[in-house]
This record gives sequence, C-alpha cells and structure tokens, in this order.
Amino acid sequence: MVLIPGVYESWNYLRAVGDRLSASGHPVLALPSLRFNTGPIPDTAAEVWREIVSRDLHGVILVAHSKGGIIGKHLLAIDDTEQRIDRMVAIAAPFGGSRMARFMPNPALRVFRVGDPLLTALAAESEVNARITSIYPLVDPHVPEGSRLDGAVNVPLRMAGHFGPLFDERGIRAVAEAVDPRGAAESER
Repeated sequence: MVLIPGVYESWNYLRAVGDRLSASGHPVLALPSLRFNTGPIPDTAAEVWREIVSRDLHGVILVAHSKGGIIGKHLLAIDDTEQRIDRMVAIAAPFGGSRMARFMPNPALRVFRVGDPLLTALAAESEVNARITSIYPLVDPHVPEGSRLDGAVNVPLRMAGHFGPLFDERGIRAVAEAVDPRGAAESER
C-alpha cells in the first residue's frame, strides 16, 4: 500500500486507515516527503512514481484521500508505464472537480475547479476507472458534486463530511474491504 494524502494534509491523516491495513498484514508505505501535498499534481505523481520504482514495488495498491485520489488517477493513467500499480482505493476524491474551488485564492486549491484542464484530461482516461474503488460520504461540503466515478466501484457512505471516512469506523472498514474483501469479512467474525 502507498498512502497519498490530500492537499494540506500530511500522511498522518491516513494513519487510522494505514494502521488497519498494517494490522491486517499489508505492508504500508507513507511518504513524508510529500509534506502537506501542495505541489502540482503531475509533479507529485512523478515523485510517488519515483518512490515506487526506487523501492522496486509491484502489485501496488494506492490508498488516497481527496487530492491524493487525483494524483493516484494520474499515476494509473499516465505515470505507471511498467504496470507496477494494481489499483487504487480513493476516499472523497474530487474526480469531477468542486464548484467550491473557484472561490479559493490559492492555486493549490483552484486546480479542483469543475472543468480544470488537468481534471478534464484525467476524466478522459476512463479505462483506468475499472481499477478504482471510490469511497465517499453522501454529503461532502468540500466536494458537493460528490466523488462518484463512472466505471469504478463506487461505495457511498451514509455520513457527512470530507474527512469523515478517514476517522469513522465505517470509512476505515470500507477501505479495508476494498483492499481485501475476504480478509475484512473474516476479521469481522
């Protein structure tokens, strides 16, 4: 597993999810070098890709929150020229953008505008959607449009809040089940 946080988030935002996956026997890689993930999406995807290659990882599952999901889709569609990444579990990712982004003065947030050229280009890369599980709250004030992704496995959660799935047991369980459906079911017995 490679953890990819959202904008203004360190990997610690994914700690509860990472701890659950690690306790289930999955190796989990956090990338402190991403810091608070404010860099451009293509640059950050390239940085994650370099880590995957330098560590000679194969069969990688990306676990990503918000902007991390966009970085993950970039990795699946563009960067992964060696088929090292198996799939991604995205949590509250703004695949279609967010109408709230147009009000943001910071370029790190404006990139999430509905119709942004990068988001539009990534949306056209729909063949990778079959390798994505999108987990999202039914009400997300940061991404009012929602995180449903055509062609992906979509897992809406009956909760509100952009960060809720990261800290609520229902969200953590949904991620564990997406990563390993059999293992998650066995651990609940």
